[in-house]
Amino acid sequence: MSRALVLGGGGVAGIAWTTGVLAGLAEAGQDVTGADVLIGTSAGAAVAAQLGSGLALPRLYARQTEPALRATEIAAEFDAEKFGEDFAAVLREGGTAAEIRRAMGKFALAAETVPEARRRAVIESRLPSHDWPERAVKIVAVEAETGEAAVFDRSSDVPLVDAVAASCAVPGVWPAVSIRGKRYIDGGVRSSANADYATGFAQVTVLVPMGSAEVFPAERPFEQVLTDLREAGAKVAVLEPDDASTAAIGPNPLDPETRAAAAAAGLAQGQRGGVVWE
Repeated sequence: MSRALVLGGGGVAGIAWTTGVLAGLAEAGQDVTGADVLIGTSAGAAVAAQLGSGLALPRLYARQTEPALRATEIAAEFDAEKFGEDFAAVLREGGTAAEIRRAMGKFALAAETVPEARRRAVIESRLPSHDWPERAVKIVAVEAETGEAAVFDRSSDVPLVDAVAASCAVPGVWPAVSIRGKRYIDGGVRSSANADYATGFAQVTVLVPMGSAEVFPAERPFEQVLTDLREAGAKVAVLEPDDASTAAIGPNPLDPETRAAAAAAGLAQGQRGGVVWE
């Protein structure tokens, strides 16, 4: 049976929660990390790359909970209210999903952020290996000027660090990423999980740290994508944070201080197992 593991966005808290859930599921006898393809968006891109490094899940979990092993993160100056207002202003312009992606790209390119090199160093510290894994890993970003999706893999001739940095480039918070003369932004601008890239696989497992609601207008709503996957013959399971995990992630998923609590909550949620593909 061909299997896809789809990992959605959710900031540093989302990385920690996803890692915890995967580790907990493995302990419960439902290890899903051996899927034929890993499809990562934003936080999920970082987790997909980490899984591809070959480090065992307990070690990846420790990298979220043990201070000496954690990545060196930048504490984002994140004002949730202003962030929402800025995004709402872009969305009010209306238009198609593609037009809104281009507007988000324009917004991202105009924003004042930390230097691109400084942000890239953060992504480097997140990844146990900077080389593309032999296994299939697909990382989703959005080209800022055109609004078109870009799916990077080991055949793309793009460094893994740059691909992950592009997928994690939250508009207005982190700098757009330069790759071969183009600028790229967060893959979540297209879809929080981009689960449609799992079309054709018999079993699809989707983790969405921020829940199933789309932040940006998607060409196909998340629930429609799931329906389409099932109608194409796939068995699909979706994992969202439970109440304890939602509380641990908190209102600012970009806060590095959320990592230990989010990972622990994810671990506990995963340890309960019970994932059903339908």
